Amino acid sequence: MSEKSVTQSEKNYTAEDYLKFERRDAGKQEFSNGKVLNSGGSSRRHNLIGSNTTIAIGSRVRGHKCEVYVNDMRVKLAQHNYCYPDVVVVNGEPTFEGKELDILLNPTVIVEIMSRSTLQHDKTEKLDRYLAMESVKEIILVKEEDMRVEHYHKQTIN
Repeated sequence: MSEKSVTQSEKNYTAEDYLKFERRDAGKQEFSNGKVLNSGGSSRRHNLIGSNTTIAIGSRVRGHKCEVYVNDMRVKLAQHNYCYPDVVVVNGEPTFEGKELDILLNPTVIVEIMSRSTLQHDKTEKLDRYLAMESVKEIILVKEEDMRVEHYHKQTIN
């Protein structure tokens, strides 16, 4: 059973180089401040959690103006940061960067399924960047190996 892991490239790249490479090679690598983060394959458990989460969310948003993306929607977190959340929900009209429609700018709900090898990165850098995004209202972190879910919800103060 393979486990999703993150390894970092040694070389620094520009965001433009990263996007050109990703689009040309149809890859799925995250990008953080000049570093390409390679993700390994996902385990059976990871895939089942992702599938079940997508089905559950899809049944809840049915009839609403929402779109649900699974695994392959690139999200721009900040100026030089891109990632592929496991599940992304957009409430309302999605906004994309450029004409390719492959970089989402306004996710509403983010779901990350964390393995032992991605836990540290997902709960620190990525979580902070998700929380900094104005459009993000909820973040759900699911631990792949344990029965544990962390739910972050932004509250509006009037």
